Amino acid sequence: MKEKRIPIFIAIGLVILAIMGLGGWLILRRMIPTKEPADLEEVLGVSGEETAVFFNEELQEAKGITRDGQIYLPLQWVNLQVNEKFYWDDTERLLVYTLPDAIVYADTRTTGSTGAPLLLEKGDEIYLSMGLINNYTAVDIKSYVEGDCKRIYLDNRWETINTGTARKRSAVRVEAGIKSPVLTYVEKGGEFTVLGQDEEWTRVRTVDGYTGYLKNNQISSTGSQEHPCTMELPKYTNISMDEKVCLVWHQVTSDNANDAMEQLIANTSGVNVIAPTWFALTDNNGTYHSYASRDYVDKAHDMGMQVWAALDNFNMGENVNSEILFSKTSVRKKLIDSLMEDVKRYDLDGINLDIEGIRPEAGPHYVQFIRELSVSCRKEGIVLSVDNYVPAGYNAFYNRAEQGRVADYVIIMGYDEHFAGGEAGSVASYNYVKEGIEKTLAVVPREKVINAVPFYTRVWTEKDGNTSSSAMGIRDALAWVEENNVELYWQEELGQYYGELNTEEGLKQIWMEEEVSLGLKMDLIRENDLAGVGCWKLGFEPASIWDVVKVNK
Repeated sequence: MKEKRIPIFIAIGLVILAIMGLGGWLILRRMIPTKEPADLEEVLGVSGEETAVFFNEELQEAKGITRDGQIYLPLQWVNLQVNEKFYWDDTERLLVYTLPDAIVYADTRTTGSTGAPLLLEKGDEIYLSMGLINNYTAVDIKSYVEGDCKRIYLDNRWETINTGTARKRSAVRVEAGIKSPVLTYVEKGGEFTVLGQDEEWTRVRTVDGYTGYLKNNQISSTGSQEHPCTMELPKYTNISMDEKVCLVWHQVTSDNANDAMEQLIANTSGVNVIAPTWFALTDNNGTYHSYASRDYVDKAHDMGMQVWAALDNFNMGENVNSEILFSKTSVRKKLIDSLMEDVKRYDLDGINLDIEGIRPEAGPHYVQFIRELSVSCRKEGIVLSVDNYVPAGYNAFYNRAEQGRVADYVIIMGYDEHFAGGEAGSVASYNYVKEGIEKTLAVVPREKVINAVPFYTRVWTEKDGNTSSSAMGIRDALAWVEENNVELYWQEELGQYYGELNTEEGLKQIWMEEEVSLGLKMDLIRENDLAGVGCWKLGFEPASIWDVVKVNK
């Protein structure tokens, strides 16, 4: 019996040893780093001529193209991330780039110094050559186009770069874990860029162009180096008046209306810029109707005022589609040339753009028009000012930041908080104006910002759930209040007087604009040291208003 039991014990022991050996092997297997190479096509998501794009060390969804040794990046991505000034005219198939004093054009036939095209069309997408982008953009570029998995790194942060050195030959892995596949190896003493670090792993970019993870105990030393921008960026020269701007718009809708200027200005004090609404766009071909008068300009100059003629898209704009008009390069050029001819013909001091009610789709084209117009205005030495709504999400496409770079003055139309067809309320409450100034100053230099104030209010009528209103100048509104014995109550939060009146027509409501409310708005202009004030419109105001609307001594 004993002899029979011995083999059984031996067998059991061998099984136990085998199980222990297998368990140890499995444990050891978990502890041994894998040497499995990464599938680079899968990691980078590219193959063939596709090129992976890293921007500020993050892999982008957008992909470039490498063709004949030249890298091309999608224009839409370039605009969004590194340089919004590259403009593609989809109608005339033309790339436009606007510098402070020149406009550069290219199409699919245009080649660079290497003989390669500057842009490619692939499907519905336009791609720009990396050389073209680099010529006009402050961005650091490193490309790796040898082999199957092509990639490019772009960086525009200009921050101090952290670096490291490998303790020994070490694997750089796709993810932070020893079982993650290997992207590449860093040799002993090899350098790399440190992108981030936790308790066990460091995210790095290697000199051969891979971004992955290196175990902390494989790093022997770390350091840092400066990463300055060496590109000299274009400098925009702008015109600034020697004193604060006190602008008033003169609404001109007929030739005869020009004759009223002298009488209306006689009621004012301190005005140094008058902006007659002279140029009304009439079609999508860049044509406008002009009410301009050289005699008017000469008289204004004699009174010490500059004349900034306004161009608008609504006074005769029934047939104007701003997206169509501004999206054609030839039309923008025609319009600008016409404006510059009139600048010389009438000796104008400036152009004031009052383009309103456009759709988001028209935004990039309108901004491009502003860029191109700024070049001509700069060459002629005249002021370019642009009117804008109070900033809000729905009108962000007006791109005030870019306006602030290329235009001389960015004007906030600090009114129409409540407008015809909407709910009853103030035309320009204190906080509405304050917020408009603050949001504009977040993207535009204060020395370029003009806040415009309303010389009007609205009388609202509410009846049977319906609301209507009529605009009324300050002078007429004060007369209406007095004639109807409307009692006014001060509303601290709004910074305005409020009054109401029950009539057969319904409940009449008015939020007054007068010396006190306008004085609070002028305080905001002074407190924020803005470039000046604009006033809509000439003739709506009593003479006493000008004692309040004063920006210069």
